[in-house]
Amino acid sequence: MFFPFLLGLLLFSVVMLGLAWPLVSRFALDPSEKLCASVTLSLLGVYLFAFALYMLRLPLGVFWLLPALAAAGLVVRWRPLAALFGDTDARVLLIGQLLIAGWCLGWLALVVSYSGGGWTGDWYEHWERTRFFVERWPTDSKFLGFNALPARPPLANLVTGALLSLTGLTFAGYQFVTTLLNALVFLPAALLARRFSGGRAAVAVLTVLLMVNPSFVENATFAWTKLITAFFILSGLYFFLRANDPAAPAVAGPLCAASLAAGVLSHYSTGPYVVLLAAAWIGLNRAHWRERPWWRQTVQLALIGGLILATWFGWSLAVYGVDTTLFSNSSVAVPEARQGSQLLKIALNLRDTVVPHFLRTVDPALIAQHSSWGYWRDWFFQLYQVNLLFVFGSVAWLVLAVKLVRDSRTVSPRTWGFWLWFSGGAILLGIAVHGARDHWGLAHICLQALIVLGLAFLAARWPVLGRGWQLALVAGAAADFGLGIMLQFAAESQTPDLALVLGRVPAGTPSSYNWNADMNLAGKLQHGLGFFSDAWAGPAWLAPVLLAGLLWLALRQARTRPG
Repeated sequence: MFFPFLLGLLLFSVVMLGLAWPLVSRFALDPSEKLCASVTLSLLGVYLFAFALYMLRLPLGVFWLLPALAAAGLVVRWRPLAALFGDTDARVLLIGQLLIAGWCLGWLALVVSYSGGGWTGDWYEHWERTRFFVERWPTDSKFLGFNALPARPPLANLVTGALLSLTGLTFAGYQFVTTLLNALVFLPAALLARRFSGGRAAVAVLTVLLMVNPSFVENATFAWTKLITAFFILSGLYFFLRANDPAAPAVAGPLCAASLAAGVLSHYSTGPYVVLLAAAWIGLNRAHWRERPWWRQTVQLALIGGLILATWFGWSLAVYGVDTTLFSNSSVAVPEARQGSQLLKIALNLRDTVVPHFLRTVDPALIAQHSSWGYWRDWFFQLYQVNLLFVFGSVAWLVLAVKLVRDSRTVSPRTWGFWLWFSGGAILLGIAVHGARDHWGLAHICLQALIVLGLAFLAARWPVLGRGWQLALVAGAAADFGLGIMLQFAAESQTPDLALVLGRVPAGTPSSYNWNADMNLAGKLQHGLGFFSDAWAGPAWLAPVLLAGLLWLALRQARTRPG
């Protein structure tokens, strides 16, 4: 029963590394950068292939060309591939990626039904969207009964559908592939950690920080597109920084443009980052404004991004028209986006995202439930997911703030100005673009890339934090792991409201978990979906044992990794 997942893992690895490898192996990048660039362009290549297959209505068997071409590319360019595996930095990166992927899949094996705060339905909508392309549903199909196709961009759904076409279109397989895609955010984050003067040791520390971060683990195992979007954003950020280095490789700029365009096609929350980096590109290069080569390069980057975006927006405009293509997304479709004072709404959303919910008055109806441990799970879930401070960790946010303030005194004004612009702008724009008022907080919507970036910075600064701060960070991470991860997945591994959802108890019976958890369980049962946990062939104790082993390996890697 588990063979399709093993086959899927093999095909995923071959396609993600090999599809773009014949091109990327020729780039003037170091092996670790080539690894990230190859995954980025391979994802983009799968998207373009899958979209073309859908529009041309070709049989699904054509998808087998993807692993065939990828395997051929790895064989043809085996010498640079051997050099990649022989490079110490690239091996550390690969080991970290394997640990992260295994860690996320281990927790996914415990999820019997989705629950946590107000997270309801998105997982099923993305499953519908994946099936839309594979099964060629009518173009007027509504997702969750009301969303048109252009309400969300299609890259992640097309990529997932292409890979599932090789192993079988099942919901368990969909969860499996989505989790693997989400785990890829580690690659550009690790490159950024290494760039922040951390060396390869920072990559090993980042592995541990991500593994014990509730926001990351919960998002990686929830079947939506937030973290694969963060992958493209951070990849674009990394190659943006490389493009502005004194001896920048010529390919860095195009890789940045392609990454950001792919991010927009994964989730529209990429938009603020595109605006910020485009403005930074112009501002940081004002000394070159009179130079024709710089303008030629800038136009080239805009064309690369524009052509990639045109593959989706051009088709959508032709099929759905302007209104549906541009105005069906929830950020602009909800009535609140057009009513009342928008500045006041943004200010209040910003306040409620920064100030933890236990320091202000919130409507408790969202997490009201009969179960006391379910209540506390949701209480911490709403802290670790939607609050801008606690998304980094209960102590990590403080360590991060202190270190940023101290570093501001030693870095150049140009560098400090860029990071202030990028991080501050991402927070303001990321919250401003959300159309509705949210009294709990909005850190989980547009700020996933910023969260992972902050953890990458902490990993790079780990050796110079000082013993006291290191111990505080470890203590906070231990608390986060227990309250934000173990409690969360203990709740997701149980279905206490099965009889209630099936209508086998009297009306008005108190719900053990909150209303949203019951809705998710009802969705699973109503549609007869088998989760990854249902396909898990091992005994109940095996997943926790494997998780403990992976955490031990990551800790050992972080303690022993030189450089």
